[in-house]
Amino acid sequence: MPGPGAGAEKRPGHIGSTAVLVGVYGTAAAVTVAGLGRTLWQGLNEPRAALAFGALIAIGELARWGAPPGEREPAPLGAAGALAYALLGENAGHPATHGVLQTVAVVAAAGLAGAVPHVVRGRGPGLGHMARRILTVGFAAVCFQPLYSAADLRERFGTGPGYAVLLLLLLVLTALCDAVLAALMVRARTRHPFGPLLRDELRALLHIGSAVCATGAVIALGVAVAGLWALPVFCVPLLLTQLSFRRYAAVRTTYRQTIASLARATEIAGYTPHGHARRVAELSRAVGRELGLSGPELTVLEYAALMHDIGQLSLVDPVPEGATALLPVAEQRRIALLGGAVVRQTGVPAAVAVVVERQADPYREQPLPARIVRAVNAYDDLTGECGNASGPLGALERLRLGTAYDYQPEVVESLARVLSRGGPAAGGAG
Repeated sequence: MPGPGAGAEKRPGHIGSTAVLVGVYGTAAAVTVAGLGRTLWQGLNEPRAALAFGALIAIGELARWGAPPGEREPAPLGAAGALAYALLGENAGHPATHGVLQTVAVVAAAGLAGAVPHVVRGRGPGLGHMARRILTVGFAAVCFQPLYSAADLRERFGTGPGYAVLLLLLLVLTALCDAVLAALMVRARTRHPFGPLLRDELRALLHIGSAVCATGAVIALGVAVAGLWALPVFCVPLLLTQLSFRRYAAVRTTYRQTIASLARATEIAGYTPHGHARRVAELSRAVGRELGLSGPELTVLEYAALMHDIGQLSLVDPVPEGATALLPVAEQRRIALLGGAVVRQTGVPAAVAVVVERQADPYREQPLPARIVRAVNAYDDLTGECGNASGPLGALERLRLGTAYDYQPEVVESLARVLSRGGPAAGGAG
């Protein structure tokens, strides 16, 4: 059944989002073609340096690891190598002459070469990743190389503290450019609010992003003094960091799978319809994004939405179709408190248990994640077989009628906007 947003693809917002993506991809493609064309026509300047940095970038792409859907896919070694090549002013004491267009060409060719094995296995990086890499590196090269090539500036900065400060400032600008680009592209694809998306990207700069920027600057400084032999030496710290992040990502994936398995206990036991917890979690996360939640707040919301019905396992008789939204308020609160007690025994953060416990309270007394879970759960219940809400539009109307006490109006309208854009499906389809 078509949702409330049938035909939303024709809205002006969608057209503007498509224009942003087309502009980013088109600019990246034009810069790449210009770089490759110039390099093929005139040949490589300093071919040994180009091959060394190209090999480093390709190895970094080969060593990338997969990320869960919706999260960034790290390739820190390749990113650091690309940044270092863009910020390379000297090679063993001799001025570098590769220029901006050759920088783009080497980064693009090496990135594509390193991505081929992943593409063959069906896990290659998306076009957005490549476009961001090319535009970010091009920005860094345009800012740095003409500036450093000027003789008076080279004499002023040299390879001392002034040079390091210059690199640091350019790295900050480049990181901000990449964060803005990433947020714009996610905004164009999902139409989530730009502010929270940008906060997520800036928060990432404090983690693996800072390691990438620092390593890129250190490589550029090391090659300026010691030549290309500095490349393998200064890559070791980032390789160790990458290994640590890979293990951390594996732990997070296992943790999320464990919570998802716990959430499915109500389905296996026959207390809730198949796919109910997953649908509520996906739709709650989308609504949370719409309302400005980001980072850890979205994680808490997702975990709470997955486990929101776990209190039903304490019931002697299952609720018909697991539709707790149709129960009396007192029974809803009892199930919520039982669920919170169970969640507290699983070792998940206490904030998740709080959301589960308070999902049946009046919305004015709830934290925002609990308001979201309550509204989305009710929507999924009402569009199920026992809901009798005449489809998605009828379910939304029922929620709007309950905004005086049960559901926060802003949450209901955010849910409606997500659905109007073809957000995650809800209802009994499973």
